[in-house]
Amino acid sequence: MKAGIHPNYREVVFHDVSIDFKFVTRSTIHTKETIEFEGKEYPLVKIEVSAESHPFYTGKHKIVDTAGRVEKFRQKFGKVGSRTAVAQQ
Repeated sequence: MKAGIHPNYREVVFHDVSIDFKFVTRSTIHTKETIEFEGKEYPLVKIEVSAESHPFYTGKHKIVDTAGRVEKFRQKFGKVGSRTAVAQQ
């Protein structure tokens, strides 16, 4: 391989903040934060959904609304309604 053109591929800790689950995998993602995990220092990436918390894998339905997107949508289109609301009436 040509030297100096490939990103740094290293072990990184991904932290699912919704359920406080951490796992180590390899990635080229750049981070500013680090964490000590299982006695070793790793770069840290915080995520909101992983396979441990995703409704498809867990079978539990959960609404994830971190930036107020659902409320913003309801304010913008609440008067119009949706096709599912019309179909249920």
